[in-house]
Amino acid sequence: MALRSDNVTKGSERAPNRSLFYAMGYTKEELERPLIGVVSAHSEIVPGHYHLDKIADAVKAGIRMAGGTPILIPAIGVCDGIAMGHIGMKYSLASRELICDSVETMTMAHQLDGLVLVPNCDKIVPGMVMAAVRMNVPAIVCSGGPMLAGRYDGEEVSLSKLFEAVGAYKAGIIDECKLTECETGACPGCGSCAGMYTANSMNCLCEAIGIALPGNGTIPAVSSKRTMLAKHAGMAIMKLVEQNICARDIINQKSIENALACDMALGCSSNSVLHLLAIANEAGVELDLNLFNKMSEKVPNLCHLAPAGPTHIQDLDMAGGIPAVQAELLKKGLIDPTALTVTTKTVGENVEGAYIKDTKSIRPIDDPYSATGGIQILWGNIANNGCVVKRSAVAPEMLKHSGRARVFDSEEEAIAAIYSGKIVDGDVVVIRYEGPKGGPGMREMLNPTSALAGMKLDKTVALITDGRFSGASRGASIGHVSPEAADGGNIALIEEGDTIEIDIPGASINVLVSDEVLAERRAAYVAPEPKIKSGWLARYAKLVSSADKGAIMKS
Repeated sequence: MALRSDNVTKGSERAPNRSLFYAMGYTKEELERPLIGVVSAHSEIVPGHYHLDKIADAVKAGIRMAGGTPILIPAIGVCDGIAMGHIGMKYSLASRELICDSVETMTMAHQLDGLVLVPNCDKIVPGMVMAAVRMNVPAIVCSGGPMLAGRYDGEEVSLSKLFEAVGAYKAGIIDECKLTECETGACPGCGSCAGMYTANSMNCLCEAIGIALPGNGTIPAVSSKRTMLAKHAGMAIMKLVEQNICARDIINQKSIENALACDMALGCSSNSVLHLLAIANEAGVELDLNLFNKMSEKVPNLCHLAPAGPTHIQDLDMAGGIPAVQAELLKKGLIDPTALTVTTKTVGENVEGAYIKDTKSIRPIDDPYSATGGIQILWGNIANNGCVVKRSAVAPEMLKHSGRARVFDSEEEAIAAIYSGKIVDGDVVVIRYEGPKGGPGMREMLNPTSALAGMKLDKTVALITDGRFSGASRGASIGHVSPEAADGGNIALIEEGDTIEIDIPGASINVLVSDEVLAERRAAYVAPEPKIKSGWLARYAKLVSSADKGAIMKS
């Protein structure tokens, strides 16, 4: 069969191209096989990626076993935890676009026949998937797997507990000794942080959408099964190349709706909304925020993994993983079993025989945590184009809340007020100018939400922002407010002391100010200077779309 790589390996006119392969030690025999890019985000700065060299080696072994020639290609990746709470977080979401563009660049420039994508953490997974769908090449995701849960105070914990411990320390609830105990016990080794945060959400949703093998989202990083999975991924890509099954054959309207259903059942990170919108855009699939709510209305929430509950990804894996969740959803016809996956089988075929092995981690479809899904979209005069909350991580008493607005124009201002005890029961913290354009980069707000939780205010205080929240955030944390403040959104017009009314079940969020008063404020409004005026983030701010469109780069 004709291969894309024939453009660089076949014919007398390609002798110069072949000579450059020979300069690296490739043989004639290797160049006669399909050339498979193994795109690895291995680095020594991201714990989720620290071991990806081993995963990539296993993938390469699988490719060779199945008759292909693996070619290792690097990719960047930001550790959101290390980047949290300072200027570094401005680069995290924006890096998704760099990753997508760089994978496209390396694949097209060298005419690779297929890709095995080896990411793990937050923006790297969607960035790589976006590239595969954009180019429509045979591709499969093989992530590095989740970190095991740590131990603190005799309980299983993950990174979110440590962020909350900082708030508890600032409030005098725990001492420095207990903070150190949590600091040294929360993250016991390599892998993506152990809760249903953004990284694990996207790795699970890669399974749900069909672009990854079963087990991709849940097999622990340190398990030998993860190495086996990587070898099988290497073998599987060769079958995809042979049958010319490309990314858009797998990622389409049908599979994206399957992913949305699993998102609701799992209680994934609110960031999954941004990433699914961006992936759908690359796939040419119409997707808007209304579909998220329609799916939430009919798909029950079956899992309460950290930070929503005490269980972690390793527990989800032992309970049957994503196939068990999909099997439950199939009982009610909530996913389409005919969707094709990278196994070259359908979803229905993949999950045949799957079942729940532990109802503490996965609830049966007839006994869910809630009849509605884990994600809710809200609309109102604060967010005319919508905003997002991880409903499954909100305490019942905060599903409806009315309180006094406490307004801050940056994360730093807000966190200083929280740490100094200026935020009290009933308040609604508003953090603006942190959106895709205004941040720029739409920073995650894990420090403020965790501080509130650690201070025992997560059941009495809400937080609203045009930035984002980490998957590790819990409480009434409402993000992605669109339009954002820097783009003329009404969040810029909220004043200190205004009353804000939140109704999550009713999908509404409003500042109780008349249209006339808002119009007067808008007439007097003066936009602040951009926070970043140089470097590629300044270019990003000029080109990025709003959050309700996935914060994608406008062409």
